[in-house]
Amino acid sequence: MFEADVPEKDIRSALDRIRERFEDESFSFHLNHSGGGYQFLTKPAYQASIGILLKQQSKRRLSNSALETLSIIAYKQPVTKSELENIRGVNCDYATQKLLEKGLVEIKGKSDGIGRPLLYGTSPAFMEYFGINDLTELPTPKDFSSQEDNVIGEESDH
Repeated sequence: MFEADVPEKDIRSALDRIRERFEDESFSFHLNHSGGGYQFLTKPAYQASIGILLKQQSKRRLSNSALETLSIIAYKQPVTKSELENIRGVNCDYATQKLLEKGLVEIKGKSDGIGRPLLYGTSPAFMEYFGINDLTELPTPKDFSSQEDNVIGEESDH
């Protein structure tokens, strides 16, 4: 590192200039002296806005169960909730509801089956979320296979 002795008054002067510079309204953060050190913190006037932004970003995360449910809907659409549950082997009410709330899934109509259950499919927001333009851009099952997936006794290139 630097083996220079810098007078404390020079350091304090530099910190004061930095603090003054970031007090300007064009910055959403300021230099704060706390706990024997310095850190940049959000100015109180911006805390609510940043809190909303962070909340929106956290809402974008999907749980494993939601991802599993969403992938089944994407590949099998239009699909009923009972078909989802038969494939996953568990109740999908919560995951389906969360996907609807996030706008990644939408109701595509009703099945002609008994009770006319709702049919689910992906939405335009799904395409945007995953950065695709068409469902044909989804990975195919062969994209997931590897030699490790071979059943014992199958011939492989080992």
